[in-house]
Amino acid sequence: MHKGLFGLFAAGGPMSVVVVGAGSNLGARESAIVAAAELLDSRPRTRVVGVSPLYETLPLGPPQDDYLNAAFRVETELTPPELLHTLLRIERRLGRRRRRDLRWGPRSIDLDLLWDSRGPFESPELHVPHRELERRSFALGPLLDVAPELSDRYGPALDAEGGRPALWAGAPVAT
Repeated sequence: MHKGLFGLFAAGGPMSVVVVGAGSNLGARESAIVAAAELLDSRPRTRVVGVSPLYETLPLGPPQDDYLNAAFRVETELTPPELLHTLLRIERRLGRRRRRDLRWGPRSIDLDLLWDSRGPFESPELHVPHRELERRSFALGPLLDVAPELSDRYGPALDAEGGRPALWAGAPVAT
């Protein structure tokens, strides 16, 4: 692998940079986020190169426990749909059971593809950048921690949402 003008290149082609948002409000929240980063990093053609601090945020939707949120900066050769399917497999492995009847419910782990250096992507099952990104400080704050080059684009949206959420008072996430 060598470093070229536009980033890292592997034998399979250029590595794209993506940002994955992570959240958990059930069980060992920090452990779930750390495990998600480790599982993602262990996948072929994918490498986690940065992890934001953990933020503690109020949940959206029905009454439930507070969330821990973070973001991972990832270099990958996977297409957005391939990466989505990888994220869904990691969620299932970590105990996530999706319920169609409960939007914004409690989650052992939630992984979202927030941003992709290849530009926007849209399909029936995936929208990149994430449709709600600019209205969610719990996603914007961690995103800008691992992708500060996006500050001109997303900093004003974070300011409009009241700024960064509170950092979690627990132990820092391992990077």
